[in-house]
Amino acid sequence: MSTAQIRDTISECISQAQSGSDEAKERALQMLAAITKVSPLNRSLLAQADGAIPAFLQLTGSDSPVVQALSLSILFNISLNPELKRPLAEMETIRHLNSIILSPSSPETSRLAASLICSLAMLDKNKAKFGVTGTIQALIKAISGPNSVASHHLLSSLAELVQFHGNCTLAVRSGAVPMLLGLVASTEGEDLAGTSLAILGLLARFDEGLNALIRTDKIVVSMMDVLKGRCMQSKEGAAEILLRLFDESEGCTREALRLPEFSTVLADLSVRGSARAREKAGFLMRKMTEADTYADGNHSLLQW
Repeated sequence: MSTAQIRDTISECISQAQSGSDEAKERALQMLAAITKVSPLNRSLLAQADGAIPAFLQLTGSDSPVVQALSLSILFNISLNPELKRPLAEMETIRHLNSIILSPSSPETSRLAASLICSLAMLDKNKAKFGVTGTIQALIKAISGPNSVASHHLLSSLAELVQFHGNCTLAVRSGAVPMLLGLVASTEGEDLAGTSLAILGLLARFDEGLNALIRTDKIVVSMMDVLKGRCMQSKEGAAEILLRLFDESEGCTREALRLPEFSTVLADLSVRGSARAREKAGFLMRKMTEADTYADGNHSLLQW
């Protein structure tokens, strides 16, 4: 189709989506979702169409879960164009997405809303907007809810947002650390545990997150249990967190020295882990040796 034909198709579909029967709306939205799935040009043409974005946002509040999901899918497709991320991230749009993830009409709408948040947050200039509109708190509440079917999508959005320092602070103050540690300890899925550990590693880059981890009871034991597990992504995340803890907290290092299994677990990881895990295990073993030598030296001085 020529550009002119595409514009005509877009205009006709938008009209049908706004005023047609439910069946006509679904057909029109399916067409728009299809033509924007892979074509950056079609996404731009749709975004430029008069009243298109407000129309799709309104349709995400439809009584029909199918219409809701299709509208979110189209908005997500549009957000894939880097130049369209900023104009899409209006405060009202973000608040609306927050309401969807807190009270989704279906698992699919929750996943799509979370994916749209993640896509828009990939533009660094948008990250602060999500912080001031309550998205961090909404994500944590949604992830903490019973039987969240979109946990992985929600966690991915949180991971993207906490790369901004201000959002990291909000996440820690909103209870992200115990929530994420709970997911790490659960047996529901190694994939969720790996993503949760990656987010904890991001939080630990800043004082608020690191101090929250240091204050957590038996944090070293928790991370050692991860190192004893099967998921290599989780092991890499746990080793990274332990490195940060040992750098900043003598108490955490002493706790590790008191654990008979800890050195054995590290030795095993240094041999059977991934390249990244082996490297981090080596650093941890070196820190343990230095701490043990220091402790022995102090003990000798006290005896003398």
